[in-house]
Amino acid sequence: MSSQMDRLTFIKVMGIGGAVFATGLPGFAGPAKGSDFYFVQLTDTHWGFEGAKANPDAKGTLPKAIDAVNALDPQPDFVIFTGDLTHITDDPALRRQRLTEFKAQAARLRTRQVRFIPGEHDASGDHGAAFIEAFGPSHYAFQHKGIHFITLDNVSQEGSILGDEQLQWFARELGKTPKDQPLVLFTHRPLFALYPDWDWTTTDGQKALDLLKEHRFVTVFYGHIHQEHHHATGHIQHHSATSLIFPLPAPGSVPKRAPIPWDPAHPYLGLGFRQVRTQPGQLKAGVDKGVLEVSEKPLADTLKPAGTPA
Repeated sequence: MSSQMDRLTFIKVMGIGGAVFATGLPGFAGPAKGSDFYFVQLTDTHWGFEGAKANPDAKGTLPKAIDAVNALDPQPDFVIFTGDLTHITDDPALRRQRLTEFKAQAARLRTRQVRFIPGEHDASGDHGAAFIEAFGPSHYAFQHKGIHFITLDNVSQEGSILGDEQLQWFARELGKTPKDQPLVLFTHRPLFALYPDWDWTTTDGQKALDLLKEHRFVTVFYGHIHQEHHHATGHIQHHSATSLIFPLPAPGSVPKRAPIPWDPAHPYLGLGFRQVRTQPGQLKAGVDKGVLEVSEKPLADTLKPAGTPA
């Protein structure tokens, strides 16, 4: 980064996911050089979805997004997929086939570290069994350059819950984490009650948020709602990323939740990437009180319409 960029913190969130620079995370105060890094969040790829009305390029969007990530220079430190890797099916064999096909696509990523968590489309039919076979634990923690990352599974159990056993694990994990160390959480569903009528919530999510009250710097990244959304619960910042398959309407804006139809005149409408920058001195106790500079850029040059040469 340039010296000017070092003085700025910014999060670059992409409609094909989110490229997040660590200096934009509340509480991150690493040296100007050597500690900056970014990761890419991809979500709601729904591999196996069919529906020309919503996306006539359903089999092409994920490969093109992977090509776009592979073209990033420098490469992200890691890539994480935050759920609904595949589209739901009641057929266990088809579920595993789709997970295998998705895994083969993800293996094309140049980034050495690629991580996954399940969505309800991947896990609700068998309580996450096929996902775990393919990718390992559905919730876990890891450290990276001064930030403690925790993934939570709020899709594998009935009722859109984390469950007591996972909450106990989460409490133990937080107990090992200093209160002033930056924390980043990844979930599929939002932890807060965004719009329960559309299942845009985690039934026992408040219990997880209560466990985070003493931790000063917390950011949550999630998917599930197929659109960009920002929310704060106290000092905790929540950011959703757009889907890789189709957008969904704003919470409660229409009587029934359904994919926004594909617009041939504006292919990939609802996809794009976003940059958010703010002065680091304006981050107070984990709450962004600065003036955010937001710029949106379309992905038309990256994700081409169906039938167009890549």
